[in-house]
Amino acid sequence: MSVPPAVSVPRPSEPRDRLLATASRLFYAEGIRSIGVDRLFAEASVTRATFYRHYPGKQDLVVAYITTRDEQYRSLFAQAAGQITDPARLLHTLVVAISETVCGDDFHGCPFINAAAEFPDPESPVHQAVQAHRAWFHATLLDLLTAAGHPDPGRAARTFVMLRDGAMVGGRLDDQQDVIASLTGAVDQLLAAVGH
Repeated sequence: MSVPPAVSVPRPSEPRDRLLATASRLFYAEGIRSIGVDRLFAEASVTRATFYRHYPGKQDLVVAYITTRDEQYRSLFAQAAGQITDPARLLHTLVVAISETVCGDDFHGCPFINAAAEFPDPESPVHQAVQAHRAWFHATLLDLLTAAGHPDPGRAARTFVMLRDGAMVGGRLDDQQDVIASLTGAVDQLLAAVGH
């Protein structure tokens, strides 16, 4: 199955990078809709004119935030895949990465789930950027599970996505160690079908 491409973002510039870094920090920590553009101007040390030169509106900045997160996840996965050739081992590595994320000091939930909750309209460019990330993640899992020889890779990929989503939500609401133990145990059962 082909992997959906990442949404392209403009070439970097120092003010745009500063805006995006500031927005990413604030959007993730405090929520997207709660952050107004005036606060972004102030914390990124840019003028209103500079902001609108790089982003026609706040929604464009939110899409850039989501697509940048997506590109970071794809890059991290590509690095891991470059070092680990066994698909089952790579799937276990994903579980470790998810566990480390959930246990991070600055964990505020999944940025994609958070954004989808704030932008539920399927026609929203923000929602579509979230869906592009999820399509990539599902396709990546499907390819790995197929390569590992899982007898039902489609169902297993959907289950893995659901488990990951649950861990991201549970990591915010429940005991993190319990969430990680549940995730690891469930994925182990999922992969038992391929003998790993």
